[in-house]
Amino acid sequence: MKAFNKLSVVLLLSAGAVSHQALADNNVFTIMDDPSTAKKSFEGNAAAGYLAQTGNTSSSSLTASTNMTWYHPSTAYSLWGNASNTSSNDERSSETYQLGARTRYNLNSADYLFGQTSWLSDRFNGYDGRTFLAAGYGRQILSGPVHSLRVEAGPGVRYDDYHDGGHDTRALAYGALSYQWQLTDTTRFIQGVSVLGSDDTTLNSETGLQVAINAHFALKLAYNVTWNENPPDSAPDKTDTKTTIQLSYAM
Repeated sequence: MKAFNKLSVVLLLSAGAVSHQALADNNVFTIMDDPSTAKKSFEGNAAAGYLAQTGNTSSSSLTASTNMTWYHPSTAYSLWGNASNTSSNDERSSETYQLGARTRYNLNSADYLFGQTSWLSDRFNGYDGRTFLAAGYGRQILSGPVHSLRVEAGPGVRYDDYHDGGHDTRALAYGALSYQWQLTDTTRFIQGVSVLGSDDTTLNSETGLQVAINAHFALKLAYNVTWNENPPDSAPDKTDTKTTIQLSYAM
């Protein structure tokens, strides 16, 4: 009964178990966007989660995300978005919003061109806005069905609008690796890494495991790490991490 009083409300539509709110600069692309292996002209999913705790402490965490990809014979177009916020004792402790878009054009079975852009708001980690744009060349080294591996690189630019005032625009070099391993018919391992190299280098990593429940629902456990070489003065920690368990619905 005592434990029940401490945790009287726990609602898990996707278990938003957050260890430390990350700067979720979602430049690691772990969704499939190779039009040559697409089985459908459209793939998308949506996920949402809520956790609430009452008793000696009061806290809540809300997350929501979606991504959508359209396929043509040699091109693919993706849109995605996510939002999350966490409160403790009626005081907001984290809040992030992100939108992004990406396109890919296959030159042949292995080589492709890409373009991508994203916008992030994460004021508790020092950014009212962070806009990123890059384009370049990629190579599909493995294309499944068991293993999928791609690497890509190109020039880019980033505009940072700092929460404590001021802004900065910098050119950068973008590089990324995305790997998926279909362990069983229903279980997939995911690893993605991206680097935004400049005088303020950012490293993003996602390690995940996705398990299909049926044709529409899947569980995903993910661990995200973001490292900033020169973080804002208002959020001086260089490394942020986030651990989530999500229940997603395939559209």
